[in-house]
Amino acid sequence: MTQTPDFDAPTTAVENISGDYTLDAAHSRLGFTARHAMVTKVRGQFKDFTGTAHIDAANPSASNVQVAIKVDSIDTGVPDRDGHLKSGDFFDVENLPEITFTSTSVERNGSDWNITGDLTIKGETKSVTIPFEETGSAQDPFGNLRIGFEGRTTISRKDWGLTWNAALETGGVLVSDKVVLEFDVSAIKNA
Repeated sequence: MTQTPDFDAPTTAVENISGDYTLDAAHSRLGFTARHAMVTKVRGQFKDFTGTAHIDAANPSASNVQVAIKVDSIDTGVPDRDGHLKSGDFFDVENLPEITFTSTSVERNGSDWNITGDLTIKGETKSVTIPFEETGSAQDPFGNLRIGFEGRTTISRKDWGLTWNAALETGGVLVSDKVVLEFDVSAIKNA
């Protein structure tokens, strides 16, 4: 198997990233991966979301994060599948149009951050901890200070009432219960 080369090394424009930030949705990805038919991975993302963060590097517990996702923006690359995911079988977008995350605890160990918070999907709220890694900071050509984070965690979709499935003749199910949530975040420091 060929190994993919690493990206260019990240930059560090500032040592102290403390401050208030707004998620840059155009340069961030809030995605997910689920196993389909027990044999392959299907990837998707939400394209319409907003978010803010207050980061206190010296006192991480004073940090907080809020994210709101428009479920109608789900995109797996297949319109029929997206339509099914938006239906009452899954997200029920008509009645529950938003997914939210509000942090309840933030911890830091060097460039590693653990953000615990209330994740609300389809009207159900559960606590989730997402490990994040700082991926750098940069001054962009437009004068913005940007910071980057990458994170991922695995959840059981059934915990949020996303229970639709179909049995396979060969055993197993059409859609995995476990779903990997993936976060590639670029945030801009507020002026």
